[in-house]
Amino acid sequence: MGANVVKVDEQSWDAEVIGSDMPVLVDFWAEWCGPCKIVAPVIDELANEYSSKVKFAKLNVDDNPRIAGQYQVMSIPTFALFQNGEVKKRFVGAMPKERFVSELSEWLG
Repeated sequence: MGANVVKVDEQSWDAEVIGSDMPVLVDFWAEWCGPCKIVAPVIDELANEYSSKVKFAKLNVDDNPRIAGQYQVMSIPTFALFQNGEVKKRFVGAMPKERFVSELSEWLG
């Protein structure tokens, strides 16, 4: 996990995601998930490039099932963009960097 990606869990969720004054892209993932591992370097790259506009966070669904359930995460990787504590955008599956940039263009400016 890159230096600009924050690991969140049930203890830090409210402070890091819900209470954040900047938009937060949460990567819902698990250790055993192949596509999650494939997309991890892409998330690190995005975090390095856009950390001034969007906070990037990872939540392990196996270690934090309550949060995963609360946001109805059924498949992983699932990505949810939170702004002011609400999910503004959601997408599922590994994808190339260009697609992330396209999906997040409204927040990346």
